[in-house]
Amino acid sequence: MNDVDTGHTAAPFKVGILTLSDRSAAGVRPDASGPNVRDALQQQLAHAFEVTACEVIPDDRKQIEQKLVEWADRLKLNLILTTGGTGVAPRDVTPDATLAVIEKEVPGMAEAMRAYSLQKTPMAVISRAVAGIRGQTLIVNLPGSPKGARESLEAIIAALPHALEKLMDNPADCA
Repeated sequence: MNDVDTGHTAAPFKVGILTLSDRSAAGVRPDASGPNVRDALQQQLAHAFEVTACEVIPDDRKQIEQKLVEWADRLKLNLILTTGGTGVAPRDVTPDATLAVIEKEVPGMAEAMRAYSLQKTPMAVISRAVAGIRGQTLIVNLPGSPKGARESLEAIIAALPHALEKLMDNPADCA
């Protein structure tokens, strides 16, 4: 990823990284995607983001919904990045859980991630990832593969600080 200058100089945004994986949650496979997403944030915009919550839970829709609500409403995170469960397999329920808890979609982010990923793999067309807002929290679904998660984050990282500032009711223009 290339360095991104967003002009963001305020206190870092509080970020949660939620990995959805039955195998990682059971200890069968180590979580590679969550740490990869954390590293990408730190390499790109360490001054803008502080990862304050990190967890691995199974691909269980109810658990995912509960965790998203807890992190948005109780922890008041500015940004939640999920990784995993965005495909078409029966246990891929992350987008469904996200849609159940958000108040507004941000379709441009999901579209940008898919378009960017499509330049690298034809499998990007089966991504069901969504992005949306709950209160003042932006929730973005990233793929479960470390490479796919990082590439999807690359597609939107420059816009994240501005989007989060707008969610916090910053009156600055978008131009």
